[in-house]
Amino acid sequence: MAYILNIETATTNCSVSLSFEGETLVLKEDYDKGYSHAERLHVFIDAVLKEASIHQSQLDAISVSKGPGSYTGLRIGVSSAKGLCFALNKPLISVSTLESLAHQVKVADGLIIPMLDARRLEVYSSIFDANYNLVREVEAQILDENSFKDYLKGKVYFIGSGVEKSKSLIQHPNAIFIDDKLPSANEMSLLAYNKYKKNDIEDVAYFEPYYLKDFVALKPKS
Repeated sequence: MAYILNIETATTNCSVSLSFEGETLVLKEDYDKGYSHAERLHVFIDAVLKEASIHQSQLDAISVSKGPGSYTGLRIGVSSAKGLCFALNKPLISVSTLESLAHQVKVADGLIIPMLDARRLEVYSSIFDANYNLVREVEAQILDENSFKDYLKGKVYFIGSGVEKSKSLIQHPNAIFIDDKLPSANEMSLLAYNKYKKNDIEDVAYFEPYYLKDFVALKPKS
């Protein structure tokens, strides 16, 4: 038996789920365009545990979305997850944000490209087949009309916050865009449980989010 608390804060969606044996029991999320993680995350954690009548001590592990994504969002999620692991002496599991996002697409064939919005015309993306096997590793790339051309010989399903900026550039009959979807703790449930069964856990003291590229702080205007 395994109760796992799943935390997703890589994008504007502040999302928390409680799962048992890989099945989501309770899900709380703020599917909004603004970042509400600092205000909502611990409220959601308390809410899912209360709704399931589970005490923190009954958790078997904490899982967190590891990125890529928002620098601030990832920091908040990982810091909270690590704090719970230290306090409760529970293992930490990390889940790929893009892999979790890909699992929102259920198709018999074709490719799935989860993509997250970065700066300007840039996105973070990876590529999976219909069975969620990794076809191409995570990359940060600048979109243009030739992006993903080599993969568009069959149906390709694009999902995530990078979809909106890609629509006007990737104009191909095999490109299918799934709108208004963000990573959620719901899809983390099974992925985290599979890693838990293999004891695929992180070193709580040294684990850091997967930012993909260095954080750039903008200088304030004088």
